[in-house]
Amino acid sequence: MIDGQSDATIRDVLAGTRRIALVGASDKPWRPSYEVMRFLLDRGYHVTPVNPSLAGQQIHGRPVAADLAAAAPLDMVDVFRASAHVGALIDDAIRLRAQTVWMQLGVIDQAAAERARAAGLTVVMDRCPVIETRRIGPITPRH
Repeated sequence: MIDGQSDATIRDVLAGTRRIALVGASDKPWRPSYEVMRFLLDRGYHVTPVNPSLAGQQIHGRPVAADLAAAAPLDMVDVFRASAHVGALIDDAIRLRAQTVWMQLGVIDQAAAERARAAGLTVVMDRCPVIETRRIGPITPRH
């Protein structure tokens, strides 16, 4: 995989995460972010959707935050944005002391990933937690 993470690391990230900010959340049921958010909520994660265009509304019964700061505290930043937007999100994730940045399928920014790793964050890139959970097997969050 492009991020170099082992299955054990992916399992640890998913098991050790409790609070997720899902950046690029959509209220459209046909969008992948909508489905992934439902999947994560159904597994007991506390997910805050982040989308400035939808701030104040709700997705899956959860209030939408305008930005990462409004979604804090958080453990993981799950990114459903174009790769060009990742750098600023990484900087915010570092500032807000996230533990993990998870970039969804097709979202790749090696320079931002290196900055995150240098700050001590785990970086998962070009992967989907739904696909990884199904591939690795059931993961029970430790929270």
